[in-house]
Amino acid sequence: MDFNLSEDTRAFQDVARAFAADEFAPHAAEWDEASHFPEEALRKAAALGFGGLYIRDDVGGSGLSRLDAAVVIEALAMGCTSTTAYLSIHNMAAAMIDRYGDEALRRRYLPDLTAMTTFASYCLTEPGAGSDAASLRTRAVRDGDGYVLNGSKAFISGGGRSDVYVVMARTGVDGPKGISTFVVDNGTPGLSFGGQEKKLGWKSQPTAQVNFSDCRIPAANRLGAEGQGFKIAMSGLDGGRINIAACSLGAAQACLDRAVAYVKERRQFGRAIGEFQALQFRLADMATELEAARLMVMKAAAMLDAGDPRASVQCAMAKRFATDVGFEVVNAALQLHGGYGYLRDYPIERYLRDVRVHQILEGTNEIMRVIVARDLLA
Repeated sequence: MDFNLSEDTRAFQDVARAFAADEFAPHAAEWDEASHFPEEALRKAAALGFGGLYIRDDVGGSGLSRLDAAVVIEALAMGCTSTTAYLSIHNMAAAMIDRYGDEALRRRYLPDLTAMTTFASYCLTEPGAGSDAASLRTRAVRDGDGYVLNGSKAFISGGGRSDVYVVMARTGVDGPKGISTFVVDNGTPGLSFGGQEKKLGWKSQPTAQVNFSDCRIPAANRLGAEGQGFKIAMSGLDGGRINIAACSLGAAQACLDRAVAYVKERRQFGRAIGEFQALQFRLADMATELEAARLMVMKAAAMLDAGDPRASVQCAMAKRFATDVGFEVVNAALQLHGGYGYLRDYPIERYLRDVRVHQILEGTNEIMRVIVARDLLA
């Protein structure tokens, strides 16, 4: 059991931190204010290998481990949590094509996705199927050499802008065994989008409903076998949960760093507020909780890399704990800044708005508890 990052992983971390500081952080407030999707910044990230973190290298991916990827995502999220979260979703969708697509699909889609000349979205949630994902109603009916899709997906990151949509749709009976996974190109007749959602946070990435109305796609665009789609979706979410947990770690670390610097400079009652024991204890608790969350995320990533059969449960534990801790640490950092933390002149409020949704997406934290409890009681 070695808690030290390898030399290579530290090198990836250093590159990601430098990139986040140079290319994300200086522009994050502007992107947030203007609801701007920073395509060029994402392509610069892809030029460093971040567009296909754990995609195989024969199609342009970096071939990193999930542990390496979690370290990179945490570092990037320190610069702009919202943009990094989209990058993590793009990686999740691309990885599903890499793992479950045949060679023709892999070579058709992944070189452009890893370079982020094209963007990808993951489409599972529906207006009537959120936490109960297996009840989804979007249907794909076989018709000759293709499928015809009808239905809608909700809260889709990249919706309306992404070029490639990885879509879970029902091809068979009710429940998880009747679901299959497909790749749908933007521009396909019958594919349309709702208006852009007006959100509390995550404003540097587009979010919209994705609609299918007699949307015909080739049968060759199916990932895996019919009926395998729910398993494919859940395997994608294992990695996605690690990614979003890592995003929370990055935001929390950035805010903790700012809080430490602030309490050293801010003076009240004739001395720096960092000299008050109550605030010292608050900082100590923030650092301790954050370190515990980081270790849980790293363990889950290592278990996923090793193919451990308990990895899914560990991913659920890590996602629940790290996203809760991430929000609590950011919120505590805002409190330590007092009224200044509430102003947009300081970045803390943006981090707070961005991390709040991490407790909801990739499976709500209540559903993470369900997964853990079912395992305990099985």
